[in-house]
Amino acid sequence: MSGTDVLGAAKARCGFHRDRYAIRPGLYCVGSPDKSSSVFVTANYKLSFDHLRKNLKDLSAWILVLDTKSINVWCAAGKGTFGTEELLRRITETGLHEVVDHRKLILPQLGATGVAAHRIKKETGFRVIWGPIRTEDIHAFLKAGMKADKRMRQARFSLYDRWVLIPVELKMLIKPALVLLAVLVVLSGISPEGYTVAGVLGRGLNVVLAGLIGIVLGSVLFPLLMPWIPFRSFYLKGFAIGLVLGIPILRLLPGTGTVLEKTALILFVAALSSYLSMNFTGSTPFTSPSGVEKEMRRGIPVQVLSVVAAFSMWTISPFVT
Repeated sequence: MSGTDVLGAAKARCGFHRDRYAIRPGLYCVGSPDKSSSVFVTANYKLSFDHLRKNLKDLSAWILVLDTKSINVWCAAGKGTFGTEELLRRITETGLHEVVDHRKLILPQLGATGVAAHRIKKETGFRVIWGPIRTEDIHAFLKAGMKADKRMRQARFSLYDRWVLIPVELKMLIKPALVLLAVLVVLSGISPEGYTVAGVLGRGLNVVLAGLIGIVLGSVLFPLLMPWIPFRSFYLKGFAIGLVLGIPILRLLPGTGTVLEKTALILFVAALSSYLSMNFTGSTPFTSPSGVEKEMRRGIPVQVLSVVAAFSMWTISPFVT
C-alpha cells in the first residue's frame, strides 16, 4: 500500500470521488503465484480490492476482479453487478483455466446473494468456496483448510466499523444542510414589526444551532451509541436520541425564545436526527432491502409530520405572546 493508496482511501471514506474509485477488472497477482496458488474474487471498487490485497500479505495468490461499476461486494451483489454472469465472463476473458491447474474460487461471503455457485461449477468447472466475511480472517481460513468457523461467518459491526461511516455521511449533508439553514435564517427575520435584522441574529442563530445539533446527534452520536439506544427501528432510535439529548442542549441556546419556539426547535432536532439516523439502515449488517423499505414507509411520514408541525410553530411563534 503506497501513500497514494492511503490518501485515496481516506478521500473515498470522506465521500470524495467515491463513485469513481475503481480499478480495471481482470486478473491480478500478489507475491509470486503459480498454477497451484489460490484464486480470490473481489469487486473493482478500490477499497474492496485494497482490503483484500493488504490482508494477503506474505501470501502468493491470484485476485480475479469483477466489473462491479465501482461498487463494493455487498452492495454489488444486491445490484447484480457482483453476479454470476460477470464472474463467468471474467473467468473466460482472463483464461483462468490456463493460469491455474486447480478449479477452486474463493469468493467473499457477502457476495453470495449475487452468485449462483452451481452455475459456475456447471459452466466452467470451477467450484465456489465461500470465504470469510472479513479479509483479515483469510490467513486463519486458509490455515483451517478453507473452512470458516462461526466467528468468520458473523458480520460484526464494531465501534470502529460505525465510526468510519461518519465522514461520508457528513460530507453528503453539507450542501442540503447549507441550503435548508440559509432558508430558515432568511425566514427568521419575519416578525410583527415586519422584517428585522434582530430576528435574523436571534431566531436565525437559534435555528442554525438547532440544525447543527440535529446533524451531530443523527450523523455522529447515533452510529457511535446505536447498540445502546432503545428501539429496533433506526428512525425511532434517532427520534429518541434527538429528544433525550436535544432538550437539555437546546436549553443552553442563547436568547429568550418563547416556549412555542423552543418546542418547535426540539421537534425539528428530533425529526432531523431521526431522518439522518435512518440513513444508516443501508450501512449495517442488521437490515435488508425489504427491511429498509419497510422502515422508510413507517419513518418518513412521522418525520414529515414532525417537520411540518415544527415549521408551523416556529413560523407563528413571533406572533404569539
